[in-house]
Amino acid sequence: MKANRVGQFAGCSCFLLASWFLVGCSRAPSVDILGSFFPAWLVCLVPAIVLTALTELVLSRLRIKLSFPALVYPSLAALYTFALWLIFFR
Repeated sequence: MKANRVGQFAGCSCFLLASWFLVGCSRAPSVDILGSFFPAWLVCLVPAIVLTALTELVLSRLRIKLSFPALVYPSLAALYTFALWLIFFR
């Protein structure tokens, strides 16, 4: 009797664990561009690079010198990419 309960618990917990991992597979956010599907974050990357370039222009006009520009600009591009993705696709 006790072994049967353990088997039921193990089967139920495996099912719940599998369903928890498969939740992300329900919908892939993609955009159709000329018949090809692109991930939504990749579509948001183009305006994010433009926003990063504009940020660099503003910082240079204000004469603000960055200590680590090789770290700051890719981080800004990622920030803008994910922010745009959240704004338009969430």
